Amino acid sequence: MTMLRALVGWSMLLVLPLLAWAGEPALRGTGDLGVIIERSAGRILIVNTSNNSMINRVDGLGDLSHASVVFSRDARYAYVFGRDGGLSKVDLLRGTLEKRIVQGGNSIGGAISQDGRLVAVANYEPGGLKVFAADTLEPVADIPAAYGDSKLSKVVGIADLPGHRFIYSLFDADQIWIADLSDPKIPKIEKFATIGRAPYDGLVTPDGRYYLAGLFGEDGIALLDTWQPQLGVQRILANYGQGEQKLPVYKMPHLRGWAVAGHHAYLPAIGRHDVLVADTVTWKETARIAVRGQPVFVVARPDGRQVWVNFAFPDNGFVQVIDTLSGQITQTLEPGKAVLHLEFTPRGEAVWISARDDNKVVVYDTASFAKLAELPADSPSGIFFTPRAHRIGF
Repeated sequence: MTMLRALVGWSMLLVLPLLAWAGEPALRGTGDLGVIIERSAGRILIVNTSNNSMINRVDGLGDLSHASVVFSRDARYAYVFGRDGGLSKVDLLRGTLEKRIVQGGNSIGGAISQDGRLVAVANYEPGGLKVFAADTLEPVADIPAAYGDSKLSKVVGIADLPGHRFIYSLFDADQIWIADLSDPKIPKIEKFATIGRAPYDGLVTPDGRYYLAGLFGEDGIALLDTWQPQLGVQRILANYGQGEQKLPVYKMPHLRGWAVAGHHAYLPAIGRHDVLVADTVTWKETARIAVRGQPVFVVARPDGRQVWVNFAFPDNGFVQVIDTLSGQITQTLEPGKAVLHLEFTPRGEAVWISARDDNKVVVYDTASFAKLAELPADSPSGIFFTPRAHRIGF
């Protein structure tokens, strides 16, 4: 009898770990996972890029009409920034909404710090930057974008910098700010004024050195060398549309998608049917490439050999591919109606493209341009893959 009790006891000890793991997700890595925004449904799709499949849906994320996403350092959690000021933390492995807060009235994006401990949100309303602990989403800092006579500016073009720093532009104030959160209780703010009219978006080069702010109020781009901020802001590509009539802008172009390939940056020209090419050493224009419409996203494949471009209305059903060696357009694709975003797989062998009005995401082989898959999605917009977790400015 004693022996029987001992066997039962050992059996229970063996079963307990199995019971503990029963509620856990299936074992998988996160390196080939990603998120697709279903903007009209307030929902995200969790997808797998190795087998081009959808593995989960997460609801209850609010207004995602202009949503963006960053990832935790371990690429397990996605932080979703909603247009309604919502900040949501999603567990990609469990497929659950861990926490959601509404931290502002109108939010346009955010960033995560180099060490993964801080999440910063750029706000239109109230104008400014709010910073939260990544693990709990508890507030740690509030930095109003105050200028002039107690006015608050919309904050745009936010990106992380090495250290506990975030860089962003003030649309109404025509300024660039760097917030150093080494001590979140006492943020240090470095301000650069009179950078050009109406900065609308920004990007940081892959090495974290240069910040580029696109200017909506004038032709040109504001450039700040963050390694030598004492040199101030330099204007590059000034007057690129001189002598030409500017076209109506139906959708603001974006600089967030990486468009740095080799020693060149590929940038959308506002109100033009051109992609501007600038040398990343001198920052002088070296070429401009005529494209089908007004470019919105200009995104380089990870190896830099191709640049893919999508367009504003009425050409938003097309995507064009630029060969960076020849500087020529080598392919024009029609993925579907209202192409809003595109994202490359980690090594660039495939690209995922959202076609909002056709309620689908299309996957293409980037070498043959063959269609690999179509996934149904409800008004899909932004596509974000977990390798962003390990890149500056994403």
